[in-house]
Amino acid sequence: MKTEIFSAEGTNIAEITSDKILIRTIQDALDLMVNCVYQGADKIILHQENIVPEFFDLKTRLAGEILQKFSNYRARLAIVGDFADVKSKSLRDFIRESNKHGQVVFVTTTEEAKEKLAK
Repeated sequence: MKTEIFSAEGTNIAEITSDKILIRTIQDALDLMVNCVYQGADKIILHQENIVPEFFDLKTRLAGEILQKFSNYRARLAIVGDFADVKSKSLRDFIRESNKHGQVVFVTTTEEAKEKLAK
């Protein structure tokens, strides 16, 4: 796992990259968040491939529980991935609502993630 900290618009953003799945449980997400905050970043960029696929199956409730933790701790999260071909209507609605509120956003590029989190 590699953590790179960027400064943008007076805020620090951590981009996490890895060739492994990093988020499998709520505790994994909390540990990652705490690690980033410890390094001075309360805005985090994660990549879709670093999150267990069950996260994107809303029936598991994993996404809701993890995103609630980010909201509770006022940490913002951008998830970078290809969400254009999502088949599930509930997941499409979830992504749209998340993007509308801005605490957690789903984007297609790291640059878009940085732009959204810098606001």
